[in-house]
Amino acid sequence: MSALKVGTASAQPGTVATGTIEVSRLAGGSALEIPVIVINGQKDGPCLWIDGAIHGDEPEGPLMCHILRREVDPAQLSGSLVLVPVINVPAFEAAARGNPLDTFSYDMNRIYPGKPDGYLSERVTYAHSQWMTQVADYELSIHSGGAHSYLSETIFATEDTASQELAKAMGEGWSLVLKSFLPKGNPMASMLEAGKTGITVELGGRSATSPQAFQRVGRVLADAAINVMRHYQMLPGEASYASPRWTGVQQALLAPSSGLFVAEPEADFQKPMQKGDKIATIYDLYGEVQDVLYAPVDGMIFGLRALPNVTVGEWCCFYAEIQGTLS
Repeated sequence: MSALKVGTASAQPGTVATGTIEVSRLAGGSALEIPVIVINGQKDGPCLWIDGAIHGDEPEGPLMCHILRREVDPAQLSGSLVLVPVINVPAFEAAARGNPLDTFSYDMNRIYPGKPDGYLSERVTYAHSQWMTQVADYELSIHSGGAHSYLSETIFATEDTASQELAKAMGEGWSLVLKSFLPKGNPMASMLEAGKTGITVELGGRSATSPQAFQRVGRVLADAAINVMRHYQMLPGEASYASPRWTGVQQALLAPSSGLFVAEPEADFQKPMQKGDKIATIYDLYGEVQDVLYAPVDGMIFGLRALPNVTVGEWCCFYAEIQGTLS
């Protein structure tokens, strides 16, 4: 095992190093950088790379990375673990989905691999993707429902064998593996284009940021990463796996009207539903029913709006159309 360098962080075998991936400087003279933690194992093995907060209102990835930094012992690690707690630092500082300094490429999860001479966010994604695709063998991109919704344990993956294996390696509780709806523009796509493997992971959001709920989400995510490392023999211990597992496609249900969004008391995550089952009601400010949301097909809810105030066209429900099971 040799030293591993990512940006300014250089870790000798059996050590942990922190540093940054440098991007540019802002008008006030401050550096625009991406923080990085490198845990370099004592023995040879693959590199698992974990990305958090490409959307700044999704703090679950940073918490997961902090837990893993504390708990993964480089003396026990075969290979390396690279943690990027926050890709989109200006968005994280603003607790916003996109970079408030860049209105031209607001959603960073749509513009990979970026451009070295592009808009500000494109320069961030370029700097990040250059290191990621060079160093990583496997990548987890951590997401959640952000400021508006809560998403349950869900994976988006392409249908190639390596991506499906990585999805399975997430372990118990990760039963829903949906087909990726973004073939281009995100870290997972950049990894695939480089001949590597990546998946998009969803868990958490607005209604799970109270102290106990936030810690639970971080713990579940960290445990999944540890299971991935056990699966690929990077850490000692036996990996566990979810059974059964479902596959299908996402349907994002948008608000047909504005008002107060109230989900049905029986609405629950990843519970089988039939077409026409009631999901939620939208009321006007006088308590009159404006619209009712129904299950569009047989399937299950994997995410729901957690902010009751709703404007027409906003996300209300993330629904999975189930198309089969996975082995």
